[in-house]
Amino acid sequence: MRKYEIMYILRADLEEAARKEQMEKLAGIITSNGGKVEKTDESMGLRELAYQINGQSKGYYVVLEASMDNACINEFNRLVRIDASVLRHLITVAHK
Repeated sequence: MRKYEIMYILRADLEEAARKEQMEKLAGIITSNGGKVEKTDESMGLRELAYQINGQSKGYYVVLEASMDNACINEFNRLVRIDASVLRHLITVAHK
């Protein structure tokens, strides 16, 4: 399995408990499909977006470091695209 870095932006209007639940749900997608979440970084937190996305001008940034295979990536992409609380996501290969 290769190591990947996943950045996603959650809606800013989610309450703290709902945001934590959403983050656990997204990490669970990876672990339930054979991947392993190695690190979760919320240090960027709530930020102003450069342009509005779905009427939102702010977003909550989260970065995950994970080991996954292609099937896990495909399933994560599929589920995140239909999730209304995720504004954007990006998966890149980690070079560490």
